[in-house]
Amino acid sequence: MTRIAQITGTVFGVGYIRPAPGTWGSLVALPWGWLLHVLGGFPLLVLGAIVAFVAGLWATRVMTHGSDDHDPSEIVVDEVVGQWIALMPLSYAAWSMGLDILVMWPGWVAAFALFRLFDITKPGPVGWADRRGDAMGVMLDDVIAGIFAAAGVMLLAGFAHGVLM
Repeated sequence: MTRIAQITGTVFGVGYIRPAPGTWGSLVALPWGWLLHVLGGFPLLVLGAIVAFVAGLWATRVMTHGSDDHDPSEIVVDEVVGQWIALMPLSYAAWSMGLDILVMWPGWVAAFALFRLFDITKPGPVGWADRRGDAMGVMLDDVIAGIFAAAGVMLLAGFAHGVLM
């Protein structure tokens, strides 16, 4: 069971890449998020994020059991979940309008950059979740960072398309 948790938590070993394993976890989430969107649109991306969250919570609990380090850097499944949440506005727009999601490439760049910004700086509730010191906090801080990034993507899209001008 521990080996399955390790594979899940490190996202097939991506979490062992140095430096910046969290950034690598976010990067690997991009093509997988694209694949989920292509295969099943927005609903499959949402389902994938939910499944990854539940699996990540379990894997984090197993990997940190009995350890003083509640958030080892090699656990990056939380970055995958957060990055997928950051991509959801793009997935929804492409899915609902029948667009190729890759035409929204500036949004992909924004989703990645904003998610990493919020995950690293941990403003407000992101930091609160991180300070919980448990497996739920490990997962939640990235969920909240992903929500912040998704909101930022929507705001930037609004400005870029003249809706918020």
